[in-house]
Amino acid sequence: MPSPHSSRPRCLAPRLLSLTAVSLAVLLAGCTDQAPSAATSPTPRPALELVAFDSCAQLEKDLRAAAQKAQADGLVVPGYQRGPAANADTARAASESAAGAPPASSTNVHEAGVDEPDIVKTDGRRIVTVAGGVLRVVDPATRAQTGRLDLGIEAFGEPELLLAGDHALVLADGGPVRPMRDDTRIMRPANGRSEVLLVDLSSGSPRLLSRYRGDGRVVDARQRGGVARVVVSSSPKIQFPYRGDPVPENVVQDDRDTIQSATIDAWLPSWEITTGGTTARGRLDCSDVSRPEAFSGLTMLRVLTFDVNAAALGNGDPVALVADGDAVYGTNDSLYIANNQGRLTGDTAIYRFALPPVGKPVHAASGKVPGVLLNQYSMSEWDGHLRVATTDASATSSSSAVRVLREQSGKLVQVGAVEGLGKGERIFSVRFLGPRGYVVTFRQTDPLYSLDLADPTEPRVTGELKITGYSAHLQPVGENRLVGIGQEADTQGRTTGLQVSLFDVTDPAAPKRLDRHVVASGQSEAEADPHAVLWWPATNLLVLPVADARDDGALALRVTGDRLQPVTRLAAETADAGPMRRAVVVGDTLWSVTDQGLLASNASTLARIGWVDLN
Repeated sequence: MPSPHSSRPRCLAPRLLSLTAVSLAVLLAGCTDQAPSAATSPTPRPALELVAFDSCAQLEKDLRAAAQKAQADGLVVPGYQRGPAANADTARAASESAAGAPPASSTNVHEAGVDEPDIVKTDGRRIVTVAGGVLRVVDPATRAQTGRLDLGIEAFGEPELLLAGDHALVLADGGPVRPMRDDTRIMRPANGRSEVLLVDLSSGSPRLLSRYRGDGRVVDARQRGGVARVVVSSSPKIQFPYRGDPVPENVVQDDRDTIQSATIDAWLPSWEITTGGTTARGRLDCSDVSRPEAFSGLTMLRVLTFDVNAAALGNGDPVALVADGDAVYGTNDSLYIANNQGRLTGDTAIYRFALPPVGKPVHAASGKVPGVLLNQYSMSEWDGHLRVATTDASATSSSSAVRVLREQSGKLVQVGAVEGLGKGERIFSVRFLGPRGYVVTFRQTDPLYSLDLADPTEPRVTGELKITGYSAHLQPVGENRLVGIGQEADTQGRTTGLQVSLFDVTDPAAPKRLDRHVVASGQSEAEADPHAVLWWPATNLLVLPVADARDDGALALRVTGDRLQPVTRLAAETADAGPMRRAVVVGDTLWSVTDQGLLASNASTLARIGWVDLN
């Protein structure tokens, strides 16, 4: 059966781990690549314990030994290349408005009050967008672009931003791989040098204050108030001699010798910070690095802390962990990083960092669960417990589970679980809402499971709804109402178009679908990225990007009682303006955003008001 995700408009590759890195992580953790059978009830995995290194010498010894083991087993160290370099071009609601500003929508985020980076932000006074390496500011009152800043970034992927006061923090993922010499093959971080930029917006015309460039890629970030926590992942830099083709018989021993001679500097990421023409440089200190008792990879995770309201960027006061990580979930006082988003089989290691009101994050606890995560929505902290939804797959079968973990003496320990969800299927969406949980699995039909999680030691399934198609994202739209955004499918599981479903979850034993809207052969960026969803409770307005054979635009729906009322399709001013990416509300105006312009519509009637070109 073809993958129902194959036609999604936005590539998720920058958020996924390579299979090489995954295989290495399994070896370093002392595991096999065989997942437990879905027919058995696995015992809880032992919790991981974080261990601080006694010295740089011990850190260097352990990292070198792990790299040599990977090389001896025939695996490439994660992020490295053998032979000539690859072509670099192929890599890759409402909130409180600013004082005196009209009410404005916020980014659609996982946890209220914890912001997430996105390509568009507004505080009611301004709308800030970032696209093609250019940051632009639009004044919603005058409906005009007031400023433009070419960021001069050297990064792949799509830059995103956070907003606080009169400052924006831009996050750019990765950077170009430098051409390599003819006589070498270079093992370097596949994700190059990431950038964090602090931009002043106070004058209407944006101005760059500081630029941070560091080894690795930006995994994700979370912001509480004016403090941003940025998670960066980097791989070691080791240079091997290039011997052409065929490879000589002694290459294995030569590579072992190269690893043996590598110094600690190969593993410790470096950075530079430029402010006002002055550049300061630094490198991660060994004393800031910890590792799990069992390695989960050679990748170095760093959590950086930046004050978005500061006059300049510092080094981020890095806290580092020798581990892989690709899914980030944040609450008011916790940051969770999980290590295997994108794998097909295996276990998931989860690390919790406590976020004090002042100072750097602190390693608080870690644990491991069987199976793999879908995304950050697979994790949720509630009443002192972490709920985790995973799919555990083998070569012949798969099933999913929700496990409840509690922190005990620095470990995340399983205290309850409900297993056996969607046998032969995998998870397509998860949403935890207080003491309840909702899980969608899919292969040919879409079971929507309703779970009671009030007792963490006895989580249980309370209801199940089977329909065709699936929901890739579940969006709360009022009390006991969920909207599912995904794909309709035939009885064989072949997708047929975008489907928006309205669910009534009042009765936990009997969730039901009240209404649906289908766009034949359509798809939406919101299926892959929930940031693309706008839910505006004031007018019960739901807006999401949609593309089909007709056009690329935005679909606006009203949630009225038990019905989804199609309102209109919003289209850009010109065909070359690009697809609709986001929608925000400022006052009584709905702004639909493309990379080239913004469409202004009346938030109540959706009548067109005007168009702002982004130049």
